[in-house]
Amino acid sequence: MATSYEDRVLRVLAYIHDNPAGDLSLDALADVAAMSRFHWHRVFRALTGETCAQAVRRIRLHQAATWLVRSDKAISDIALSVGYPNPSSFARVFSEAYGSTPAAFRKAGQFRPAHPDFKTGGYPMHPVAIRKEPARRVAALPHKGAYSEIGKSFEAFGALCESRRLWPQVGPVLALYLDSPDDLPEDQLRSYAGAEFRGDTTPEDMDELSIPGGKTAVLTYKGPYSGIAAAYHSLFGNWLPESDEEPADEPCYEIYLNDPRETAPEDLLTEICLPLK
Repeated sequence: MATSYEDRVLRVLAYIHDNPAGDLSLDALADVAAMSRFHWHRVFRALTGETCAQAVRRIRLHQAATWLVRSDKAISDIALSVGYPNPSSFARVFSEAYGSTPAAFRKAGQFRPAHPDFKTGGYPMHPVAIRKEPARRVAALPHKGAYSEIGKSFEAFGALCESRRLWPQVGPVLALYLDSPDDLPEDQLRSYAGAEFRGDTTPEDMDELSIPGGKTAVLTYKGPYSGIAAAYHSLFGNWLPESDEEPADEPCYEIYLNDPRETAPEDLLTEICLPLK
């Protein structure tokens, strides 16, 4: 697939993430892609596996879910921030996607105040197992900024794999997180969105990374990606102090066991992997 088409798709995906409250109509996105409206829709669907409208709705609601559990912004303001000026319309669409109203999602989720009083045992429990993980060769795209916004880089990674027919060479989809969000401002956090890669040569425009494998604590989290931050608190606040284990000098990474485009948010499965000494 011509690189120009890849560039158009990546440009549009980035535009949706950066302008959730903007005009994201098919005509507007066709203008961003600099393509005919009639042909753009077919190109986008062929390269990403979903329509522009499906991508816009999914990305907007993911950002809303993240803000619901990571901020104390009013729900009406969140709705407006993701392109829903009518709070009732937002509540209906959100409920269809996440199975609960925005208010119930915030209350039942892992929402915490800006400065919570963290303490061991104060987090939801999740199953943790110690496994010997294989070494992995990873092809990925870099992401800089809030970890909750890494979906932008995953959109680009998936579009490149689709357009270049790389999926037969791709293993588990994963993300690596290089910094502690407690130590750096969000805009300085570094991470990678990609997958284990089994091809001979790392694809152009992607970085090659290595995960050494070995003894690893693996927490299995079930639920929307917006709740993963609290699962980390459970891993480090509940499990690790009771385990007598010591983390290795390697970053955490996440393995995604199902596809968010085909799986309800409450059924998403994520393995949070903590390398151990």
